[in-house]
Amino acid sequence: MELIILGATFFGFLILGVPVAFAIGLSAICTILYEGLPVAVIFQQMMSGMNIFSFLAIPFFVFSGELMLHGGVADKIVQLAKNLVGHIRGGLGMSNVVACTLFGGVSGSPVADVSAMGAVMIPMMKKEGFDTDYAVNVTTHASLVGALMPTSHNMIIYALAAGGKVSIGALIAAGLLPAIVLMVCMLVAAYAVAVKRGYPAGKFPGWAEVFRSLAAALPGLLIVGIILAGILSGVFTATESAAVAVTYTILLTFLIYRTMTLQNFLRAAAKAVKTTGVVLLLIGVSTMFQYLMGLYEVADLAGEMMGKVSTQPWVVFLLINVILFVLGTFMDMAATILICTPIFLPIAMKAGMDPVQFGMLMLINCALGLNTPPVGTTQFVGCAIGGISVGAVMRTILPFYAALIAALMFVTYVPAFSLWLPRLLMGYKG
Repeated sequence: MELIILGATFFGFLILGVPVAFAIGLSAICTILYEGLPVAVIFQQMMSGMNIFSFLAIPFFVFSGELMLHGGVADKIVQLAKNLVGHIRGGLGMSNVVACTLFGGVSGSPVADVSAMGAVMIPMMKKEGFDTDYAVNVTTHASLVGALMPTSHNMIIYALAAGGKVSIGALIAAGLLPAIVLMVCMLVAAYAVAVKRGYPAGKFPGWAEVFRSLAAALPGLLIVGIILAGILSGVFTATESAAVAVTYTILLTFLIYRTMTLQNFLRAAAKAVKTTGVVLLLIGVSTMFQYLMGLYEVADLAGEMMGKVSTQPWVVFLLINVILFVLGTFMDMAATILICTPIFLPIAMKAGMDPVQFGMLMLINCALGLNTPPVGTTQFVGCAIGGISVGAVMRTILPFYAALIAALMFVTYVPAFSLWLPRLLMGYKG
């Protein structure tokens, strides 16, 4: 009965439009009160969930991404992407994919990525004659690669939701190949739609211009290399790398590019504080929710139910993907990771999936949810920038969905995409 109350109240609050964090917390409180447990359990679990040293990486990575967003880094990355692939059919669409991938690497946030790239690329594409729905779909889907990059705070959240079963450093290394796979799939989708609609190709500016734009964008792109090199060499930990990222970004935007103003710095700091507060609230209430799920053995029950459907690993993985996708359309990325990881990670590991590989599966699934209403954060941001309705964009979204699902299937059923680099660079034994 307690489990029914937990699930029914949670989904009931979501249906009523209650924000996810409050829906999680209120459903846990209702269950605790029905169970007759001390109310102090609520605060103990929330504090224990947030009071973890590794979570220091979250505000730093968020702040670093906001500084990149407000510090003028996006324009230089866009110019580099245009010079590299702008001469291909549908050149601005291809440039958009590459630019979103590169900026996702330095921001680590799909929402920051679509905000920065969308503000630059969507108006530019509309001016050059590209349809608005195409411009928005390319931007919102390509921006999702930020969830897989070394600066992604969602990797930190997954590592801790996994209960210490996975190394943050291994996750950071593991995200690179899936990010490339996702970019390639998006390039194929963008090119296919461009050919179908007859979009023109741009002109190649020459290698001199390519190298000039590369030199301008390289200082910003170096943040990925600095984080990876520092962690792999042991100079700093994955948590400390976030503070290094902030320090480097401040020096870059103030002293090298000289594009950061005091007003934009304060705006970036305020947005980082707001985002961090939301994430930590989600972590706190989700810890309370996880406590109850552990108390009622939800993971074991879910495993038994899925075992009745099939014991074949490929079927189990497919079911997990479908469930995560559905849940991701209703919940924020961080909430989905925090709630679903303790349930499905043991099931996936029992079926033979490594926890690092499952982390990549989880991140791509949650990113897919960011582009799917009714939550669909990146979708709403992109549509707002493009001045188009979500319904109009959804009508032509299938090629881009297909690209995302193709990348998800590669990561799900080919472990090497996730595990090769951690094994090569870090000697990961998983």
